[in-house]
Amino acid sequence: MTTAIILFILYVLAPLPGLWKIFEKAGRKGWEILIPVYNLYVWLKILNKRWFWWIYLALPFINIFAVMLLEVDTVKAFKKYKLGEQAMAVLLPFYYLNYMGFSDKEIYTNPKDLPKYKKTKTREWTDAIIFAVVAASIIRIFYVEAYTIPSSSMEKSLLVGDFLFVSKLAYGPKAPNTPLSFPFVHHTLPMTTSTPSYLEWIKCGYYRFPGFGKVQRNDAVVFNYPEGDTVSTVFQSNLSYYALVRQFGREEVWSNKTKFGDIIVRPVDKQENFIKRCIGLPGETLEIISQQVYINGKPIENPKNYQFNYDVISEYGLLSDKLLRKIGISQEDIDNYNKNRMYDEYGQIRNYPRQDTIGIIPLTHENVEKIRQLPGVKSVTVRVEPKGESNLDIFPHDAKYTWNVDNFGPIYIPKKGASIKLTMLNLPLYHRAIETYENNKVEVRNNTIYINGKATDSYTFKMDYYFMMGDNRHNSADSRFWGFVPEDHVVGKASFVWLSLDKDES
Repeated sequence: MTTAIILFILYVLAPLPGLWKIFEKAGRKGWEILIPVYNLYVWLKILNKRWFWWIYLALPFINIFAVMLLEVDTVKAFKKYKLGEQAMAVLLPFYYLNYMGFSDKEIYTNPKDLPKYKKTKTREWTDAIIFAVVAASIIRIFYVEAYTIPSSSMEKSLLVGDFLFVSKLAYGPKAPNTPLSFPFVHHTLPMTTSTPSYLEWIKCGYYRFPGFGKVQRNDAVVFNYPEGDTVSTVFQSNLSYYALVRQFGREEVWSNKTKFGDIIVRPVDKQENFIKRCIGLPGETLEIISQQVYINGKPIENPKNYQFNYDVISEYGLLSDKLLRKIGISQEDIDNYNKNRMYDEYGQIRNYPRQDTIGIIPLTHENVEKIRQLPGVKSVTVRVEPKGESNLDIFPHDAKYTWNVDNFGPIYIPKKGASIKLTMLNLPLYHRAIETYENNKVEVRNNTIYINGKATDSYTFKMDYYFMMGDNRHNSADSRFWGFVPEDHVVGKASFVWLSLDKDES
């Protein structure tokens, strides 16, 4: 029996016998509680609630909060005014409402006839804070949540420090995997470095409520970082656990606490939030050829403000910071330009004539033309990793695939219900999806693939997957590095920026 079914029984079905008896104590027929919608009409009438309560009960997810308030007002009719008593009605309705209904000691009083109960200032503040926290938590979980952009991977479309609202309703809100958690924080308690903000006493599986639509190409999507299921407390999601293992070895990562800290595991909804642009949809075949993305063999339209790294060669030394800021280059990119102007990515001095100075700057097409017009600029050349030049930091981190950030694929993006032929060649592409995201055990014995102990040469996917990329193409850790984003990791759609502050200005 799943957690969701248990919660449904405890919080929806189990209180019904008690409410039957409470209806009778209030002078109504007990069976009225069993008729959907009509039971709410009777309940509101018993508690003397006004017509606008129907609006609260009609709004998805807000109606959960409205029912909690009805439970509180119900026990008030039995003169239960203490905070603990009212908390019992909300947290343990399967026990407390049944007790109110079946106990001969508990007498129902029409709310009109109840004596006025005067709260202390402390109690008023406590009730107000609880009301605000619960209401805000419901809005945050199911409707909309505020985020800030933490990195430059989406520049120039979204800037570091931008404040934006993310719609949970766009694709349908997810039910929390870990409902017992500290409000308004993500995975770590405030003023701590590694104390979890959640309890795993209750775990819920993946369920997504209906939304306004599905993920579309070029949507800016917020999602839980797919490789954030396991993290080093030192590096967190800045450098994934799996990248650390590839670089240093598993034994070193787990044993060297000074360098890596503890290795911890997080549930899906507590993995770090990332924002990228959806480039590939379920069931499509994606390929990147010389920086151009192709879907099913056809080039797609690129985002308006996407950018790549360019080598800028100037004959009068460095371009001035003031000049670069004037055309819209961020201070972070200017600092990197100043730092790497004479060196390549391996730290070696570049072999250019002494009078020339070279630097690397991320540029949009518009800024490329502006840079070319600056005095002393000799050339502005996009940096491209050649086709066939392997980069083992690139997914699937296998020597058989000579892919890099500029030449990648072709790769089929899994679709729910679609079956693929599994071979030893393509297994690295889908191993993590099959085992980690869809909870199967994958083994290879004598060049034969086993899933859950059974030899197989095919697999049918249980979820949709997406391919995400940052608009700052050479400065983005995205699906080219860690693969597909499963649908159960999708949080919502970046709807609009409500505050944008230039981090380089006062």
